[in-house]
Amino acid sequence: MENILEKLKEIKQGEVGAILYSPLHDKNILSLNADLNVPLASAAKVAIAFCIVKLVEEKKFKWTDIIQNIKLNPKEDSDILYPHYQNRSTLMLHEAVEVMIACHDSHVANSIVQLCGGWTYLNQKIQSYFKEISVRQNPKDLSNEGKLSHILELLKCVIKGYESEPEVWAPLVNGLVRQRGEIKEIPNHLINHMTGGLDNVVIDIGVIGKFSSGILLFVIGAKHLPNRFEEQWADEKLEETLSLIFKEYGKGITV
Repeated sequence: MENILEKLKEIKQGEVGAILYSPLHDKNILSLNADLNVPLASAAKVAIAFCIVKLVEEKKFKWTDIIQNIKLNPKEDSDILYPHYQNRSTLMLHEAVEVMIACHDSHVANSIVQLCGGWTYLNQKIQSYFKEISVRQNPKDLSNEGKLSHILELLKCVIKGYESEPEVWAPLVNGLVRQRGEIKEIPNHLINHMTGGLDNVVIDIGVIGKFSSGILLFVIGAKHLPNRFEEQWADEKLEETLSLIFKEYGKGITV
């Protein structure tokens, strides 16, 4: 793992943190600045979806509940991933949660949250589980943030939930699987994740490996970066880091 740490530390212009967790061994196999707070941008949608799953578990909503007057964000890729949804004015809750994550769709996220209690309620809901995660309607709001260690705990709950109750957690996990977040040197079906980014922030959370034979969970975030829309090196370092993780994992990580 030393080469992975060295690659992360190449992000010198800013603050960077990362955690790798092995469900098989129930331990972190890498941890760097685990208490770093990072603006979540679109990655906050995983926390929103977690809250909706909990509300479904509590029988307060059903996955078949209908969201009226749905509008998909034309700036996202829903027309590519969900071309059959483009002329619909309603979506079932499970469909909307999947689209929200798969397409980073903030319009759909707002419709979901309004159906399920509003932003203040959803923020209180997520903080009842993870005190260091906050969600906001505007994904660019810097207070839409989370501590990396708490984000990992959220991700662990998602994966454990899917293992025990796949029919309840499927809409969230389907969104992670569906989104097009290609990483060079990693086959698409072996990385299922959610990215987020602002001008000077990048974050990526998700799963590497086969669900059927062993996975790693990862949370990587960096902030105070040079403008990412002018310089892409931080994004490149993150991709290189994930590729290194996959190479180590593919060989069989010893922990």
